[in-house]
Amino acid sequence: MSITRRSLIAFASASAAFLSVAGFQANAADLTVNIAYQPIVEPSRVPQADGAYEKAFDAKVNWQKFDSGADVIAALASGSIDIGYVGSSPLAAGASRELQFETVYVVGLISEAEALAVKGITKPEELVGKKIATPFVSTAHYSLLTALKHWNIDPKSVEILNLRPPEIAAAWERGDLDGAYVWDPVLSQIKKSATVLADSKNVADWGGPTFDAWIVSKKFASEHPDLVAQFVKVTGAAYASYRAKPEAWDAASPEAAKIAKLTGAKVEEVPALLKGYYFPTLEEQASADFLGGKTIDAVTKTSAFLLEQGKIPAVLSDYSPYVSAKWAEQALKVSQ
Repeated sequence: MSITRRSLIAFASASAAFLSVAGFQANAADLTVNIAYQPIVEPSRVPQADGAYEKAFDAKVNWQKFDSGADVIAALASGSIDIGYVGSSPLAAGASRELQFETVYVVGLISEAEALAVKGITKPEELVGKKIATPFVSTAHYSLLTALKHWNIDPKSVEILNLRPPEIAAAWERGDLDGAYVWDPVLSQIKKSATVLADSKNVADWGGPTFDAWIVSKKFASEHPDLVAQFVKVTGAAYASYRAKPEAWDAASPEAAKIAKLTGAKVEEVPALLKGYYFPTLEEQASADFLGGKTIDAVTKTSAFLLEQGKIPAVLSDYSPYVSAKWAEQALKVSQ
């Protein structure tokens, strides 16, 4: 067979294409995905424990534990994480500062899982002059401020302390606090010697709904779209499993044991803690009730409140670039 100039060019082109694909596959195999999680009791702790994300990605995952959404936002801003778990308040604060990320999954609507637990206080007006702790710019902080506004109590009349959940637990044990607005499992711990003055279900009824969510760096999403869709798919599968049969996730279940190990919650408390949220399914994510509409509205309203409280410098005219339903839609196609 004679070798012509055209066949050499074709061979070179084919070789280049092969090397390009091989290089891409090698790069994918060598990829490490940096994921920030918080020790919160929710279904995606199970695929995290099982290594399901690593299997779906065919890549390494560097799981990084954080105690607050504000810290996760700071890590995303620095470029040290690709995917992160945050509450709606730090999400709104980060979006208002125009950090480059997208909300890809609404983890859960917060209900009894966050609350204002107090001791020696029986009515809201008794909060004046008391030491109340909460992680600043968190959903709990937002809910505390919303509750104070509802009760017509000036936040400046309350000594509000900026403490992370582990610090709240320690301060509570020392007797340094009169109350704390915080989430499980620390909330469950301090409730043993406290009473709940209000929870986030009450606050939602007063016009301040809160939620948790997974966010993804826009740069990472643009470079690894298939991986983001797989992340959403795996997460959605965990939620579907819980929603289909929540009673199976009892204290004796392997799911409860895995969640307890990653969160520090007592395994016997996990079933009750899971009930503190409403967990939307993958099918619900892209709907108008969540990423397709109301999530944007909730972020907009949260940002307006944060501005009113002096927690952010300004609000944006449009928060839709920070909420995306397309990943849920793509994940549904992948799962079919």
